[in-house]
Order: sequence, then structure tokens, then C-alpha cells
Amino acid sequence: MQRETKGYALIVGLFCILGLLIYGAYSPARKAQKQQIFCFSFTNEANPKAVDKHMRDFAALRHEIPQVVGYTAGKTFLVGKADAEYDVMHYLTFQNEEDMKAFEQNPAYKKFVSENKDSWDKTLVVNAEIQP
Repeated sequence: MQRETKGYALIVGLFCILGLLIYGAYSPARKAQKQQIFCFSFTNEANPKAVDKHMRDFAALRHEIPQVVGYTAGKTFLVGKADAEYDVMHYLTFQNEEDMKAFEQNPAYKKFVSENKDSWDKTLVVNAEIQP
């Protein structure tokens, strides 16, 4: 009798785990409605280690600042006769403008700026709405 109870408990436990996995897979994600693109051009004195530090530090912000819904980044490249005015870009998505403001006021972002700004030649921030 005790052996049957353990078997049933195991089966029920497995179904509970399966249910949690299904719930996690199909639960609605936070919907992004705003986007912000940060573009950076580095000084001629900025070495590859400084650029790598910049990329790692900015990418870490997505885990430190809860208002960030989505994040991607990359180094820019030329196509055709285009002139690459900026070296790297970071693309962030947020739920609303208040979250964007909270990101820029967050101490982690301010620390990123203070630690990396000496390697920047110029920056550009573009804000936009995400169209459905």
C-alpha cells in the first residue's frame, strides 16, 4: 500500500512540474510599446578592450534594471557608400515612457556612463514608439 502511494505521489509531482513548464511557456510576456536606440562613436584613443568593456557593461544593464523588456546590440558596419558615423548601437525596448526615464535615472546606468564616457567621441539616443 505504501509503495502505491509513493507511485501516485510521483506521478502527481511530475504532472505539477509539467503544468508549471506549460504555464511558463504560454504566459503572456510583457508587451513593449517604446524603443530606445543608443548609438556610440568611440575616440581614436579607445582601444579594443575599452570597446569590449563598454559592450559588456551596457549588456549587463538589462539584468540590473527591471524596466528593460528587451535588449539587443551590435557593432555597426558599412553597406554600399554609407558612412558609419557610429561604432556600436544598443537597442532597448520598454513598456512606457516612465520606464525609459527610470532607466536613464537608474544608478547602474549612471555608473555605466561615468565609467565609459571617456572612450566616447559622440553619442546619439533615438526614442520611438513601436508600431503594431
